[in-house]
Amino acid sequence: MQRAPFLQSLRRRFPASPAAATAIVASALGAIVLVSALAFWALRPPALAEQVIYGSGRIEADEIRVGVEVAGRLLEVNAREGAHIEAGALIARIEPSDYELQRARALAEQRAAREAVSQITRQIALADHHTGTARADLERYESLFERGFVTAQRLDMARNAYRQAADGAAALRDQRARARAEADAAAAMAALARSQIDKTRVAAPRSGHVLARLAEPGEIVAPGQPIAIIANLSMVRLRVFISEGDLGRVRLGAAARIGVDAFPDRLFEARVAQVDAQAQFTPRDVHTQDERSRTVYGVTLEADNPDTLLKPGMPADAWILWDADAGWPARLLAPG
Repeated sequence: MQRAPFLQSLRRRFPASPAAATAIVASALGAIVLVSALAFWALRPPALAEQVIYGSGRIEADEIRVGVEVAGRLLEVNAREGAHIEAGALIARIEPSDYELQRARALAEQRAAREAVSQITRQIALADHHTGTARADLERYESLFERGFVTAQRLDMARNAYRQAADGAAALRDQRARARAEADAAAAMAALARSQIDKTRVAAPRSGHVLARLAEPGEIVAPGQPIAIIANLSMVRLRVFISEGDLGRVRLGAAARIGVDAFPDRLFEARVAQVDAQAQFTPRDVHTQDERSRTVYGVTLEADNPDTLLKPGMPADAWILWDADAGWPARLLAPG
């Protein structure tokens, strides 16, 4: 009904050729259909090459949270975010004066205990001499008593003198043992203080890049508190998820390529390092109930990163070449 006024206007413009007007309308409609078809094919998402499996995720790296082992006030923090740091380099330094005082006190107690040991040892030598003399006197008086030359009272006095000398020597040996224990305890305290002094200098446990600086000079830190995060960026990982149908085609060591928005004209070579043995539900950022009900398998890719261009947290696309015989396609496109 709506085309009638249009046809009538054409007939008025071309009153002598109604057939020609109808042909023009048909041609126009055909052109519209053709243009629509071409636009559909031009705008449709590109097809993924059959020999690759696509996935996406975020770049990850091995991170170490460098913490302190002793409490105290930070004197300096040398970790600069983004800077490379070598293993063993000084990251931070804590005020060591309290631990130095503890060590000095422990060393003083150790010296005093050792001096006591020396003095008691000399006393023991003298006490042993007196004990030997008392033992000889006791044996002599026992012989004389048997022959009736001394009374029982005199023999008891010799016995008491020997017991006192022996007990005194034993007591001195107990004192020396305690003094030696005190010296050992003081030595242990001095060693502990020395260890704590060493731990006031926090060194990098490995080479890497500083991702975060978590403390500043002047802050009071507690044992176990992290002060910096270091990451090894020479090798990074990317975890992607694939469907159960693609699981059988992925092999450990298979070639892969990674692309990031920061370098749109460059692809980074990677390899399949791990394939999860257990399925899981689609990641939580999928919101429809149908998609959440599907199970997927995690695949971890590893990529050498000698130039440290790939950074943790970067969104990345990945393509796994499961059919090595087919080779890489000319272009790698993310499915729409």
